[in-house]
Amino acid sequence: MIRVGMVSLGCPKNQVDAERMLYLLKRDGYELVADAALSDVVIINTCGFIESAKQEAIETILEFCTLKQEGRIKAVIVTGCLSERYRDEVLKEIPEIDAVVGIGSNEKICDIIREVCGSMQITSYGDKESLCFDDKRIISTPGSFAFIKIAEGCDNCCTYCAIPSIRGRFRSRRIEDIVNEAEGIAKQGFTELVVVAQDTTRYGEDIYGESRLDELLSRLCKIEGLKWIRTLYMYPERITDKIIDTIAREEKLVKYLDIPIQHCNGEVLKRMNRKGDKQSLIELMKKIRSKIPGVILRTTLIAGFPGETEEQFEELCEFVKEVRFERLGCFAYSKEEGTAAEKLPNQLDEDTKKHRCDIIYDTQLRISDELNRSLLGSEIEVVVEGFDRYAECFFGRSYMDAPDIDGKVFFTSSSKLSLGDYVKIKVNNILDYDLLGEQIH
Repeated sequence: MIRVGMVSLGCPKNQVDAERMLYLLKRDGYELVADAALSDVVIINTCGFIESAKQEAIETILEFCTLKQEGRIKAVIVTGCLSERYRDEVLKEIPEIDAVVGIGSNEKICDIIREVCGSMQITSYGDKESLCFDDKRIISTPGSFAFIKIAEGCDNCCTYCAIPSIRGRFRSRRIEDIVNEAEGIAKQGFTELVVVAQDTTRYGEDIYGESRLDELLSRLCKIEGLKWIRTLYMYPERITDKIIDTIAREEKLVKYLDIPIQHCNGEVLKRMNRKGDKQSLIELMKKIRSKIPGVILRTTLIAGFPGETEEQFEELCEFVKEVRFERLGCFAYSKEEGTAAEKLPNQLDEDTKKHRCDIIYDTQLRISDELNRSLLGSEIEVVVEGFDRYAECFFGRSYMDAPDIDGKVFFTSSSKLSLGDYVKIKVNNILDYDLLGEQIH
């Protein structure tokens, strides 16, 4: 029996693809091992979105190629966005790889393993838009949450982004298929469903002629066993009153909106092929907060986009201070091959981009510290994710934190707790972006 290990890098959408391949492997009789270093064949499901993600993927590939040279594993297979984006370069640059597989060939993974085990070096690229939407997968997320992908690809064509060329056009799944998969996830004991797509607010436009995200979320809330339903990647210009009202009304929908705005200056947004400006974004955030008490707003920003002036960056800093997002991530602009922004004039140097990114993070750290201090003495519900042996305490997340993205809640308890339990915690301290507390009995 051939032992296969999977290393999945990048976003939750990529992880869902990896879970589909794990199902196919198990179905065909391969032995799946948790520690990829102990496998015969390792599959590295890569991200190729920005430079830092590409570097992580290359370092991981080289690490396992070294294990192969040492005779500890037999074959290295590279799948995912990096292999799809750089079809000709991957094998040329790292000839120790045994197979390079595009996302349109994920369904052939079992045959590909048989071929590489027969000492064949291969490349396989199917139609990227044939990437399977089947609900059959082995969920690999730890704890009580699972991702569910409601659409694939993207039609937004932001000038900085290579996703449309990697993943193809935007393609929604049918509501019935998503609900059926979610019911199966709940029956497996998962209590938190994390809804993902490149643009969840666009869901349904291609097959129903209009966004149906509000309807889909309402249907998901009727599923027995689910406690929290969280939606990521909501484009600001498509957040309708229907979506806001649905999140406000449905108890299972956590009051958490992930809205990657990238910038607030109208001129910069136009160069990004994004809509809106500072005033429209401020009005949207005010509307959301007025309609959804206690809502957590998360965003992602790009610092140092081509042509960003000192004045435009200062406007972004003031915007962050004014809106006071509860959660925020910032990236220094990454110049990506094949994107429209690559050819824009007035590209900024790396030091300037990194410095501006650091300023945003310093600003947000002060905001987060103030917001967390306001929680001192309060009681919050937390889902248990594990026990930290070094700190000798449990840790988990509240509704305010998305898995693998935001902070944690570390807490003491005299109870015997299990993974996935929901407990009440009294917050008594903070540590950077994390909360510290104790269980209330």
